Amino acid sequence: MQVALVMGSISDWPSVKQTADLLEQLHVSFDKHVISAHRMPQELQAFGQSAKAEQYSVIIAAAGGAAHLPGMLAANTTLPVIGVPIQTKALNGVDSLLSIVQMPTGIPVATVAIGNAGAKNAALLAAEIIALTDEDVNTQLVAYRDKQTKEAIASNAQLQ
Repeated sequence: MQVALVMGSISDWPSVKQTADLLEQLHVSFDKHVISAHRMPQELQAFGQSAKAEQYSVIIAAAGGAAHLPGMLAANTTLPVIGVPIQTKALNGVDSLLSIVQMPTGIPVATVAIGNAGAKNAALLAAEIIALTDEDVNTQLVAYRDKQTKEAIASNAQLQ
């Protein structure tokens, strides 16, 4: 597997499914896990410490609320970690964003937008990292971008 797709709770799956769907479209292999930073701290530490040996290239970690999952995974591995702030009811995901983006020096977490846009951008960012050494994924990324451009150009017709 190229990507470990980790969420703090099964309730995060509707957003994370968008990440998974886009990874599939880009030919990026992944597996998925629920690992709660607060309810499963030993499992989280073990997963982070073994991720490189398990041959992952990137970890995408999605969490809401206190959102310690991405940072704690990053603290236990040298693999790139991409944090996806899940949109919450209490503070609309701002709590998640701040928990993920405010990492101390030495433990970076690449942080994407709150919610669905972030879920998709996490897949794209992971694919860009993997495309550095995987020509098939690079080809899929180029095709994805070309399609976006063509759709944007075609949208001009809607102005008529």
